[in-house]
Amino acid sequence: MFNRLLYPVTITDIIDIILVAGLFYGLFILIKGTRAIQGLKVLGVLIIGSFIAQFFQLYTINWILKGLWMILPLAFLILFQPEFRRVISEIDKNYLWGILLTQEKRLISEIIKAAIFLSKAKTGALIVLQQNISLKHYVDAGIRLDAETSSELLNTIFFPGTPLHDGAVIIQGDKIAACCCVLPLSQNPDIEISLGTRHRAAIGLSEETDSLVIVVSEETGAISLALNGKIVHGLDEEGLTEMLTLYRSKEAAAASGETQ
Repeated sequence: MFNRLLYPVTITDIIDIILVAGLFYGLFILIKGTRAIQGLKVLGVLIIGSFIAQFFQLYTINWILKGLWMILPLAFLILFQPEFRRVISEIDKNYLWGILLTQEKRLISEIIKAAIFLSKAKTGALIVLQQNISLKHYVDAGIRLDAETSSELLNTIFFPGTPLHDGAVIIQGDKIAACCCVLPLSQNPDIEISLGTRHRAAIGLSEETDSLVIVVSEETGAISLALNGKIVHGLDEEGLTEMLTLYRSKEAAAASGETQ
């Protein structure tokens, strides 16, 4: 290439120089605009420039363009780092959201199966699903399990013959954090007199936290759900599924947002 500089300047050399100057001027102008559009334009300029350089055998510009093609991937990573980060973040968010939804569906399914089984067997149960407010104090006072949530394990815990059936089970995330947990009894004077200790404990915890508390009555087998200091009685499988899905999906959405 440098030997050519000693030769007389030809029309081809003039075109070569003009194109090189135009290329750099064009790149300079493009840098001032929107970066995403710039990227496409720069890529287009390089492709067209390479084609012209090859076609007319413009050695100088061809040599420069080859160098630009070599550093182009790194330059794009540096110049468009925020865009790449945003795309990766969006992919991670969608991936995480998919995982959370899958975990929630499995968790709700296991809890529903246990509640229906315990209801049919008229076995008393108290199942707490922690939301945003920590229940560490109650977990620490109970018996630690840190076990995968399953209907079989919940049924076993609340079976009357086991030493773990008294008190509440607390679920954190998708794991049973502890059992035999003692919950605060509601002191609300407006609560129905007929409600027993489990129901009062469920309401009491829901008054102090945003937890969802499922109660299965050992007298009638009826399923209830306490939240925000209120209790909904007589839930069937469909009703319990609908309520848990509604309130747990809100929690999953909040968790996804926090990880961004």
